[in-house]
Amino acid sequence: MKIQEVLSYIEQLAPRHYAEDFDNTGLLTGNSQEEVKGILVTLDCLENVIDEAILKKCNLIVTFHPIIFSGLKNLRPDNYVKKAVIKAIKNDIAIYATHTALDNAKNGVSYRMAQELGLCDIKTLIPKKELIKKLITYIPHDDFETVKEELFKVGAGQLGNYKECSFTINGTGTFLGGENSNPAIGKKGNRTTVEEKLLSITFLPHLESQLLKTLFKCHPYEEVAYEITTLNNQYDHIGMGAIGEFKKDLSINEFLKLSKERFKTGIVRHSNSKVKKIKRVALLGGSGAFGIKNAIQSGADAYITADLKYHDFFLGDSILLCDVGHFESEQFTKNLLHEYLSKKFSNFAILCADAQTNPVNYY
Repeated sequence: MKIQEVLSYIEQLAPRHYAEDFDNTGLLTGNSQEEVKGILVTLDCLENVIDEAILKKCNLIVTFHPIIFSGLKNLRPDNYVKKAVIKAIKNDIAIYATHTALDNAKNGVSYRMAQELGLCDIKTLIPKKELIKKLITYIPHDDFETVKEELFKVGAGQLGNYKECSFTINGTGTFLGGENSNPAIGKKGNRTTVEEKLLSITFLPHLESQLLKTLFKCHPYEEVAYEITTLNNQYDHIGMGAIGEFKKDLSINEFLKLSKERFKTGIVRHSNSKVKKIKRVALLGGSGAFGIKNAIQSGADAYITADLKYHDFFLGDSILLCDVGHFESEQFTKNLLHEYLSKKFSNFAILCADAQTNPVNYY
């Protein structure tokens, strides 16, 4: 099996279209057409992880954090990034990074945090806006159902937990083919009137290329009339962070103790808060100060994230702000990816990296 087959499967979970503009997701080193020998899943791809991949005969590393984030001006081995990249290239190891594509994915990083904490009724904290796209096209009556069914097959018409959603309007279309035309209906040089149906169907952006290929292939017209627009709606299933609830209220001390245990952290930094009980909890893996306002607006009693600064904690009056550590908040990501890949591929090794990559230590 080719590496590309594995990458295509990963992008069903975390399409690169979901990644933030500043990010560097995707295949960072290696050839996607090489045969897969073994997969090593990791949170960070440092030199010791490359060494482990070599030892365990894995030629594909699936990492959460991209080892190449900003541009490299040379490949001299003078820092930890270049050393890892050089070693991967020398040993024909492909590195694929998911990062914010997996942050934004349904059932992604923050959702897994919420599961590990034991929350129920988990939803997206900061849903993405201007993500959903809409296709409008015009199809002759006799071909309408065939075209619609083919578009459904490639994923068009899916809204959250619903599939095959569409809207139809009956109408009349006209066209006049020029000298070089070859109309499927009517004759060139004559205006043709056809009873048509307008099909309106929504889709997610990573499906656009395949959707258009399918439309052009199965639509009977030589020139297909269509429109694609981006909707301003928010999409509740894709976005940063998660929010859920405990089955019963916890005291502040019970909540802090549970958070420290579940996230296996040396310390939980938290704000002073007027909150007395914790029931509704928001979470965001990694650096999540930008989500404090969203957590407050969502009615959360507590917000778990990482990399909060001194002045961020002053915002924690009506909500308990908790910083469990960057690595600690994202540590379950490699388990998430390992479980996902293991369900699909069983004919070669899929391993979780043992190498220690957390740069923070507690005394």
